[in-house]
Amino acid sequence: MPVKTCSGEEVRVDKDAWLMREYFNLDHLDYKYMSPVIIPRGYTKSYIDGHITFQSQMDNIKQSISQIKKVADVIMCEGTGHCGVGSIVALNNAKVASILGADMVLVANGGIGSAIDELELNRVLCQHYKVRLAGVIINKVKPEKYDEIQMYMTKALKTMWGVPLLGCVPDRPFLGCATVADLQRLFGGELICGHDHKLRHYNKLQTNLVTTSLSGFLMNLRSKPSRTTYFCHATRNDIIVGFVGEYQRRRQKGETFDALLIICGRRGKYTLAPEINEMLQDLDTPVLSVELSTYQAMKKLHNFTPKLNNDDQARVEKAVCHYEPYINFDELLRRTSASNSSFNDPSSIQFEDLLRI
Repeated sequence: MPVKTCSGEEVRVDKDAWLMREYFNLDHLDYKYMSPVIIPRGYTKSYIDGHITFQSQMDNIKQSISQIKKVADVIMCEGTGHCGVGSIVALNNAKVASILGADMVLVANGGIGSAIDELELNRVLCQHYKVRLAGVIINKVKPEKYDEIQMYMTKALKTMWGVPLLGCVPDRPFLGCATVADLQRLFGGELICGHDHKLRHYNKLQTNLVTTSLSGFLMNLRSKPSRTTYFCHATRNDIIVGFVGEYQRRRQKGETFDALLIICGRRGKYTLAPEINEMLQDLDTPVLSVELSTYQAMKKLHNFTPKLNNDDQARVEKAVCHYEPYINFDELLRRTSASNSSFNDPSSIQFEDLLRI
């Protein structure tokens, strides 16, 4: 995204860098040095064609680190996915960490076996580039399995790799909920009404595609949670009118109505009748009109993971409050300051030793 540097120059930065600087008021950092390499569409082809060189990328990275070191005691570099991401431009995460002399914290979702399998691929690449592994964080753990996973992952990581579990974070579905503004950007749609609720959150697990009769839709509308998302086609005037009627009925009774209606139609083929559009204008709940088929729109939503952004303060604050107690920052700082990557414990069994047992 485009932002202004301290000198007024316009540069593009990663959205996460923008969020971190703005939310935590890191005004001493210049945006110019916060995203040294951005890979937009067409970048990899330009690299292969020789228009971008490995050295020019490294010069940008090293200059950024050098400048930030002047004003910061600690530098955290966010990876771009698993350790192999970036290999196409000769800058995978493990290689960059090795060049910078940075320790690595690996993050994986879920349980025990699947998480270890995923982490092992990343650990081997770190080992190849001689990157020290500071520890592991397990994210989105099912709350009912939290104690079990924490215990076994702590034991497995110590005995197999000699590294600590720095964090074990239970899942909180709200943090994955998109706002109306997120969905509007995702679909490139028009927000017909409910403009005051752009930052209202919706869980994509509470989503329904309306293919039933009007009576079936109204039964569903009255049995589901108030904050449910509904997809319907632009030709279903009966469903749209039924949605408006249910909204009015609940408002008259003083009941909550937070449902989101997404009206779909193939690009340029279907439009809302002026009478329907006028009827929707008075609703105080969001209705989006998108030029996609219902299938295309629901597929996009299924594959969508909303990123945190500084406009969505509620979700950012909840994320900070949720994660902070579950991550051992003292141990993380100790590990990244240590002279070696083991537990400094003679009894710790390394993975290579296990192979010889």
